[in-house]
Amino acid sequence: MAYGDGSDDARLRAAWKSFCNSLKDAGLAAFKDASPASPLQRADAFRFLTQNLGQAFDLALETKDPAFPQIHPFVTPTRKLGGDVADFTYRQAWIDGNHTYRITGRKGTARWLNITVQGPRPLTIPGTDWPSLHEPFGDIPECNILGTQIEADSDGVFELFIGGPERKGNWLPTTSESRKLFIREAFDAWEETPTTMTIERVGMDSPRPLPTPATMTQAMDWAGDFVTGLMRDWPEHSWRTSRGVCDPHALNTFPADKTANDASDLHRGRMAAHMVWQLAPEEALIVEMDAHPGFWIFGMGGAFVGSMDFLHRPVSYTPARTRIDRDGVVRLVLAHDDPGVHNWLDTQGFRAGNLTYRNLLTQDAANFRTQVVPRDRILAHLPADTAMVSTAEREDMRLERYRAVKRRYGI
Repeated sequence: MAYGDGSDDARLRAAWKSFCNSLKDAGLAAFKDASPASPLQRADAFRFLTQNLGQAFDLALETKDPAFPQIHPFVTPTRKLGGDVADFTYRQAWIDGNHTYRITGRKGTARWLNITVQGPRPLTIPGTDWPSLHEPFGDIPECNILGTQIEADSDGVFELFIGGPERKGNWLPTTSESRKLFIREAFDAWEETPTTMTIERVGMDSPRPLPTPATMTQAMDWAGDFVTGLMRDWPEHSWRTSRGVCDPHALNTFPADKTANDASDLHRGRMAAHMVWQLAPEEALIVEMDAHPGFWIFGMGGAFVGSMDFLHRPVSYTPARTRIDRDGVVRLVLAHDDPGVHNWLDTQGFRAGNLTYRNLLTQDAANFRTQVVPRDRILAHLPADTAMVSTAEREDMRLERYRAVKRRYGI
């Protein structure tokens, strides 16, 4: 059967051509000013696009029908998006506030879990004239439940209802505009295990309909907007809208206002700080933070703010995996090669990128200090008792990271 023999052939071909044109346009953004021109980072810009091309139709089609929900991991060791931070896992499920859903699962031992019902996605960020972040982001948190609030049996097994009549115990309300569940889990020690869960619509008594030509054309339009949006919005959108968390012109330092702590962040269950770093081959950056209680994470990101290679490289630190100096200061060292310092953050050869801080259990702002130092003079700028590691110890740390991250994702 040839083109034209089907009644929807013209419509499908036009939608496919439009998607392919969107993909071509998205690729041009790999050369924008915010994307460093070094060979490694040019390649990384296209990798950011192709990683997300791989999930475009999972989000736009395969998991899109809220009557037949699925939990989709939109960040993995081989797919980065949305300013994700290493030591988090990120999952979502499309829902409809007019339905009732049941999640069943088993709690893991991760230190933090947050399940949020996301509501409408306005064209602009409320209170501003800034456009909302591209799909599937930009929606407004409506309510949430933390892992510590989820009741489970002695084996950690639980069920959580989303929407429908109010229930005692594990229940999250929805509104007519509820459209998504956003599931984030954060890990501290390497031995911590993930929460497993699955979702179904209550009363799901028939198979999911097969996609129609109309469904496919809608998916192609959504996917086209998705790939162009992610290449357009990152990292500039976060620079413009993060309310003082990041100043891209103040390189290698956190801004004076170090916390994002508005009403939506209360539902997200976190506080944030962010800086843009840039280092020449002969330079290193020392980041200091006065140690404080709670659960915090430092994570390295590339130019498009996606997390760096957290499966293979030391690009993140948490309290359980960080050595704190005797003076009560956390000191991290960003360097292009291993200086032998325990708290080394690997730039993975990038000349510029992002460093993100998350604080998940307290509302206390951190106190940061940074300094750029010569690479061959790092130790002269650190306390004499700075924790060091040998080459063999670093390899043990790398393997411990590799195995733990694979357990988190079941890969």
